[in-house]
Amino acid sequence: MNTSPPPSSPQAEPTDGSPVRIGALVPLTRPGWVEAGRHLLAGLELAVSEVNDTGGIAGRPLELVVRDTAADPGKAVAAVDELAGLGVAALAGEYHSVVARAVATRADALGLPFLCSSAVLDALTEQPTDWVARLPPPQSHGWQIYADFLLGAGHRRIALAVAPSVYWAAGTRILRDYLAVRGGTVVELDMSALDPTAVCDALVDSGATALLLLVGSPEPAVPIVTSVRRDPRLAEILIGAPAGQPEFAEWATSLGDDGTAIPFLRYLPERLTPLGVRVEAALREGPAEAPSFVAFEGYDTIAVLADVLRSHGVDRARIAEAWSRVAVEGTRGQIQFSRTPGISVWQWAWTPVQVVDRDPAAPGRFRVLHAG
Repeated sequence: MNTSPPPSSPQAEPTDGSPVRIGALVPLTRPGWVEAGRHLLAGLELAVSEVNDTGGIAGRPLELVVRDTAADPGKAVAAVDELAGLGVAALAGEYHSVVARAVATRADALGLPFLCSSAVLDALTEQPTDWVARLPPPQSHGWQIYADFLLGAGHRRIALAVAPSVYWAAGTRILRDYLAVRGGTVVELDMSALDPTAVCDALVDSGATALLLLVGSPEPAVPIVTSVRRDPRLAEILIGAPAGQPEFAEWATSLGDDGTAIPFLRYLPERLTPLGVRVEAALREGPAEAPSFVAFEGYDTIAVLADVLRSHGVDRARIAEAWSRVAVEGTRGQIQFSRTPGISVWQWAWTPVQVVDRDPAAPGRFRVLHAG
């Protein structure tokens, strides 16, 4: 596989005011994580609106062409082919790592730039590529920070409730390997064979002091939390969710007080940039729910692409060649891409990482427990 964009013939820059199209891939229907998809799309759309309010791309409007991936890699690949045929300058978005991997692989094959907004799976492509860049940190970076938090809180024996998935398997491997050399051990609970009640029994037998939810939400994450919280034998156990399930309002609505004090990863700094403060206020004017870090990821994606398009034009190869020269003030800090050891795509190193939970005294408020 080529690691750099092939030569491409210069594309004529239309002068008729026709839109510059960006393909946006987001999960908007089940089994996709619909709430995450809504937040991601809200950030993308806000940024596009602001780009167009300030002159667009050399006088041409920026247009999102949105396609629902529904957490389905096959559906996402078909959308990539369709969007490529529609002449989009680049692809943006996607929340689910397994879907983003399929998108990145297809985009690389087609020579179509893809800026991944939210997915963290380390291996987005099998071989190095210049066609793909990514904003969130790779899973290994964030989950190692989460493991440091667990160790710092005194947890050495960790149980994992694991659903079948490439993403969850990667998370299991990261935690097992990282904890093993630091005096920790991991006990895996196979959720394809256990119901929530059986999870409680297995936890008691395991001697673990923490249970991490490496499963989808709301099923089976919510029933597992409810069962563990109701079991007096497990009153002292920590429940954690490194993938971020408690970030969204649906979690609080489903679990109430049971959903608090469950640490998870989010990608926000201690303080947003001035742009971030303004964007947060604008996002709050939209949906009734508070914006999550995923909405900021969406906004930052368009901020980067708009800067590249203004500086380098709409030719796909030139866009891909520009990743190394990006220097954009985003909502969460200065965004620049580099080649990171072990990562096959252009990577922002690093997005701020926090371990937070919902405050039991006020479930709508988040407490920062650890930062990396």
